[in-house]
Amino acid sequence: MKAFEYFAPASLEEAFDLLDRFGPEGKLFNGGTDVVIQLRDHLIAPKAVIDIKRIPGLKTLTYDPQGGLTIGACMTMNEIGNDPQVIAHYPTLAKAALSVGSKQVRNRATCIGNIVNASPLADTSTPLLAHNAVVIARSREGERSIPLEEFFVFVRKTSLKPGEIVTAIQVPPAPGSRGEFTKISRRREVDLSTICATILKAEDGWRVAYGSVAPTPIRLKKTEALLNEGPLTDAVIEKAVELARSEVSPIDDVRATKAYRLEVVGVVLARSLRALM
Repeated sequence: MKAFEYFAPASLEEAFDLLDRFGPEGKLFNGGTDVVIQLRDHLIAPKAVIDIKRIPGLKTLTYDPQGGLTIGACMTMNEIGNDPQVIAHYPTLAKAALSVGSKQVRNRATCIGNIVNASPLADTSTPLLAHNAVVIARSREGERSIPLEEFFVFVRKTSLKPGEIVTAIQVPPAPGSRGEFTKISRRREVDLSTICATILKAEDGWRVAYGSVAPTPIRLKKTEALLNEGPLTDAVIEKAVELARSEVSPIDDVRATKAYRLEVVGVVLARSLRALM
C-alpha cells in the first residue's frame, strides 16, 4: 500500500477545500469496505484519503409519507436494514442491505458507498432503482439531484462531477407497493451477487431491476411495459421471461457463465411475479 495523507474534515466546506487541493488524487472515504481493498490491492494510489464520517448531518435517516425516505451518506447497511421505517415501507431495500457481506462488514459498509462504487452487482442498487431513487450530490456550486438511472454510467463510473460529494439518497414514497428482492450467489452468506434483482408492484405498475447482468445495474423497461399491458397470467409471465433475457447482456466471469445468468434471469423473474400475483 502506497503512503497517503489522511484527513477527517469537520464540514462539507472543509471537504471541498481538500478536493480542490488534491483533485483526482484525493479519494473520499466513508465506510471503507471498498476503498481499503482497492488500496491494499494497488488498484488506487491516492495522495490523500478524505474521511467524511465526522461531517455533521450525514448520518441521518428520515421518513415521512409525503416526502419518502432520505438516507444520509454515512448510514451503514445494518442501520438501514434494521430500521423499522425501512422494513415497513421499503422491505426490499432492508433485505438487500442485510444481504451485504457479514454483520461486521455491514457495521462499516454504507448504502451510499455501495452506490458510488458503481459495481454492476451492487446489492442495494436494484431496490433503489425499482423505487426511482434520486442521488443528492453537493458541491461549491450547490446541490444536484440525479436520478439513480442516470447516475450509473459504466462499470465503476458515475455521472458525478469533480468536486461533488454524495450526501444522501432520496427514495419516493411507495404506498401499497409489494416487492421481491432476490440475491443469487455461490454461498448463502458473505459473497458477492452472481445476480441480484428487485421486482416491484407499485401503484403505477410493475418495475423490474437487475444487477450483475450488464455494465451497470439496470431497469428492464420493455419487460415492465409488457407486464403493464394487462392482467398477469402464466402466458404473460412466459413472454416476460423471454423479453427480460433479451434486455440483459451478462458475461462469463469467475462467478458464473453468461448462459447460467441468462437462465437465472428468467427463473428469478417468474418466481417473483408468481409470488406477487
